[in-house]
Amino acid sequence: MKPTATVTSRSTKPPRWARKSMLVLAITVLAIAVFGTSTQTWIEVQLDPAGASSSALHVQGNKAATAVTALALVALAGGLAASIAGRVARWIIAALITLSAVGIVAAVISVLANPLGAAQGSIAGATGVSGGQANVAPTAYPVIALVAGVLLAIIAVVLPLAGRYWKSRTKYDAGPAGAGPASGPVDEIDSWDRLSRGEDPT
Repeated sequence: MKPTATVTSRSTKPPRWARKSMLVLAITVLAIAVFGTSTQTWIEVQLDPAGASSSALHVQGNKAATAVTALALVALAGGLAASIAGRVARWIIAALITLSAVGIVAAVISVLANPLGAAQGSIAGATGVSGGQANVAPTAYPVIALVAGVLLAIIAVVLPLAGRYWKSRTKYDAGPAGAGPASGPVDEIDSWDRLSRGEDPT
């Protein structure tokens, strides 16, 4: 019987920072965190600057920075797509997540730098007067969104670099240990060769 050469491949374990499950989970959690903060109160508004009235207004993140919710959803979709994307697609997805993260950070910084301006739309809707004065105070939620946005940008930069350690399985990949090699076109050709020589291919 003719000896057959067996080719074995060593699977190099990716470093911890490059693990697909860890990066995809991190992007998902951070994007959900940004989305979640946008539903919370970002700015506390006291409509009477003199303090004679206790009338207060709570401005949510999706009102103070309208783009944050959509950008968080883009980042979330990108993180999920990165888990099944190819090498070129991962670069495109990483660029989209980076742009989304930069947009989130810019929007949050704008709110923190000028909370009164960010709340003007809600103030006008509540009082019927645009450009009115009020006492405003940001809450902790925009800060949380800012931190999550910065972390998203960092992970988006790491994503295509980590993708070099990821391996995609095909139907011709070796099966699990003990299951034997998967059948493929090479096995079929070898069987025909044996049959043509009058040998039993089984």
